[in-house]
Amino acid sequence: MPQDPTRRRPLWRRVGRVLVVLFLVFGLIGPILVTAAYRVIPPPITYLMVERAIEGRGFERHWRPLDEISPTLVRAVIAAEDAKFCSHRGFDFAAMEKAMAHNERSKRVRGGSTISQQTAKNIFLWPDRSYARKGLEAYFTVLIEALWGKRRIMEVYLNSVEWGPGVYGAEAASLKNFGVGADRLTNAQAARLAAILPSPLKWRAAKPGPYVKRRSGRIGKAAGTVRREGMASCVLG
Repeated sequence: MPQDPTRRRPLWRRVGRVLVVLFLVFGLIGPILVTAAYRVIPPPITYLMVERAIEGRGFERHWRPLDEISPTLVRAVIAAEDAKFCSHRGFDFAAMEKAMAHNERSKRVRGGSTISQQTAKNIFLWPDRSYARKGLEAYFTVLIEALWGKRRIMEVYLNSVEWGPGVYGAEAASLKNFGVGADRLTNAQAARLAAILPSPLKWRAAKPGPYVKRRSGRIGKAAGTVRREGMASCVLG
């Protein structure tokens, strides 16, 4: 006897199809479209910014194009956070292994994330150390490396990273700490800003303690190496 064409599919099949569609839209297509859009428009407020604002830390951010940010800051950040930024494809596995080995024998946690990974986390995700978040971070890192390129990744990073209580981006940080725009930073000022990135709520660039002074001195020297050896060429040309 032929099957009745009007007979409805079982409920579990209809639910399954809906779930597949939702996954494709929100899990695959949605993130790709949003990432593509952020290639040309400034990403809006992030999860961390909202969280800090709720905590009462305020909010200060002034977007500036990369061409209006001092090259000294680009070089200092690469020296401090990701010396292989221009040569890797989003991940520095050697740095990850070193960080894991260090963390196993020390109580002071050291990160092995690249600037690309940090940007993916800052823009799209929440601050957490769970495996789920790290997996999503890897996914968005691949997306921004493929869709944005290095200059855009650096531009978004420098305009979104936390640089103090309620202070986000290079322009707000420069004005807050030194009273100048991000385009007028000196080598020493750029090194100090780069030096406080690991703990922006604890350390201060304007009035650095002994540790930040030593760290900024090392970063200043390393930034000179970045300049001489062209390690920022993917950003500065």
